Amino acid sequence: MGQSIIVVKLGGTEGVDFSAICADAAESFKSGQKLIFVHGGSSEANALGESLGRPPKFITSPSGYTSRYTNRDTLEIFLMAVNGKVNSLLVEQLQMLGINAFGLSGLDGRLIQATRKAAIQSVENGKRKIIRNDYTGKIEGINVELLESLLEAGYLPVIAPIAVSEKGEALNIDADRAAAMVAAALKADTLLLLTAVPGLLKNFPDESSLIKKMTQTDLEHALEIAQGRMKKKVLGSQEALKGGVGQVIIADGRVKTPISNALSGNGTVIK
Repeated sequence: MGQSIIVVKLGGTEGVDFSAICADAAESFKSGQKLIFVHGGSSEANALGESLGRPPKFITSPSGYTSRYTNRDTLEIFLMAVNGKVNSLLVEQLQMLGINAFGLSGLDGRLIQATRKAAIQSVENGKRKIIRNDYTGKIEGINVELLESLLEAGYLPVIAPIAVSEKGEALNIDADRAAAMVAAALKADTLLLLTAVPGLLKNFPDESSLIKKMTQTDLEHALEIAQGRMKKKVLGSQEALKGGVGQVIIADGRVKTPISNALSGNGTVIK
């Protein structure tokens, strides 16, 4: 692919303005910029789970990462909310802006291949537990040809964070790391992680403590100061840069023009 590609990760948290992101994307897409969206949807999945009487359960790994406990029931709720609702509504917004968006998940065309985790460890009240019936995956590969053919044909791919196992099972994966892997596989120019804060904060939640610039070597330290969900974003940034992505920007998804705002250097720029 001769031309630069920007992969945009849209946070699934409250406050991230999807319509502003779509409107901003429309501008650059129409001027010929190749774009790929990868979205989350945890708040939609939580809300649907609550309303179906199956509230979400979160587990914390021994190294401090939080993830959704995904048994088969939860996986189906996740598919309905994230691949069903969030993906379709994003594609609808883009279509209304005149962009021929193409919604798909990593299950479609084996776009994102992952290994199902046979057993995961969880720490509850200081005790380690082993969980075996979990449908989460570790991303192993990306179907680059499929994405390149969509981009070549003039579509804007909108990817839901579901992967496919070697056996063909649908797996829940982390959207930040999915975006990082997609960006690395395509050697994208930029990976934009849009979230509900201005970027990586030295003293969370103090927004005036924004770290504006970082290098790849600073990321180890960043993992220590990152709080909660931001840990996954820092991890994703590391994976993307190692995989050959030009730069990663963690930036505010709540502002008027989130993409161009980030590209002009507002946020945490990691090179």
